[in-house]
Amino acid sequence: MESIESILNDDFIGKTVTIHGWVYRIRSSGRITFIIIRDSTDIVQCVASSSLGERYNDISSLTVESSLEVTGQVSKDERAVTGYEIKISDFKIYQRNEFFPITKDKSDEFLLDNRHLWLRSREFTSILKIRSTVFKAFADFFYNNGYYQVQGPMMVSTATEGGATLFKLKFFDDDVYLTQSSQFYLETMIFSLEKVFTIAPSFRAEKSRTRRHLSEYWHAEGEAAWLHNDDMMNVEEKMIEYIVSEVLNKNEKDLKLINRDISKLERIKAPFPRIKYRDLINKSREFGMNLKYGDDLGADEEYNIMIHYEKPLFVTNYPEELKTFYHLPDPENPGEILCHDLLAPEGYGEIIGGGERIWRLDELLERMKKAGLPEEDYYWYIDLRRYGSVPHSGFGLGLDRLVNWICNLNNIRDAIPYPRTVRRIKP
Repeated sequence: MESIESILNDDFIGKTVTIHGWVYRIRSSGRITFIIIRDSTDIVQCVASSSLGERYNDISSLTVESSLEVTGQVSKDERAVTGYEIKISDFKIYQRNEFFPITKDKSDEFLLDNRHLWLRSREFTSILKIRSTVFKAFADFFYNNGYYQVQGPMMVSTATEGGATLFKLKFFDDDVYLTQSSQFYLETMIFSLEKVFTIAPSFRAEKSRTRRHLSEYWHAEGEAAWLHNDDMMNVEEKMIEYIVSEVLNKNEKDLKLINRDISKLERIKAPFPRIKYRDLINKSREFGMNLKYGDDLGADEEYNIMIHYEKPLFVTNYPEELKTFYHLPDPENPGEILCHDLLAPEGYGEIIGGGERIWRLDELLERMKKAGLPEEDYYWYIDLRRYGSVPHSGFGLGLDRLVNWICNLNNIRDAIPYPRTVRRIKP
């Protein structure tokens, strides 16, 4: 049994092959029927003729997405969709559809309600292949650089980013929350493994309706002992470069199918430019923006900034009031912290948030007090600063946002098989 992709070359001309797949397109003209069959690898034109006898009516009357097996001889035909065709000598029908509901004129909402069927489209198949490469490349990069993969719990008792965006649920007799980030748990493991990463879902109860927000998303996070903020940015830019290069090497056909401008991805080479938040606020005036120091950078602001950049941009040294309590204050710039966001070009905005963590006990307790956080809820996190604490840094990467940018999609919901947003929980 061959895959379609494997037979689309001159070595198979004149050979008899058997393939499995689904009807992608079909048209009949009396005594001959052209069937485009797809599998996970590609599509191929197959030709059935009346020489099949009484069985011809069975195959010529198939509908889109009917499943079948065909056997036949391969020939070259430049007129065929992928340059080759199979002249069918035998076939087996597994399931005949009455009607497939997905058509070109369907609304976005209809396609979202029927995502389980829309995933079969060639465009979505290519996006899923690119997504698979992104996930694998992320893990490979860190394995190749001496990191260990670890896992944290999905149900937690303390917030990482803020209580207003937590999903609450009952855990026997206690109230717990779906995790916003595995960061704190990764920090516990650097004291034994030094360099760790994870790929896991995270959950944010934000009522955001932008094109880049999900309520459940895939979070790639890393923490490393002995690294400072600049060191972590060095790691991240090499990681992004590696992931993009893997997609270019392994998914060129998929990128072309979704009409991605490959030349823009080929520019993604480290090092990436870096700019302090304060300087970016000033520079934003060149882009016609009216930002002032202390303003947060949301989806709209980041879009208006990043349409002017061809490579990802690190924004560093945010005011401490814009970031969470665990970030290390910059001793050289009072009121600023040693952190960074990595913004993707072409208007896509933030894909990574990271920075250097507070590692001294007194500083952490001071920041927690300022944030109004009870020490008893974070006793185990505080303990990390009591017993052998070291400088360390980390990051969180939204893998769905990364796929969204790499594929140049209009909405992040198309970067994930089953999006969960403030408006959607099915299928």
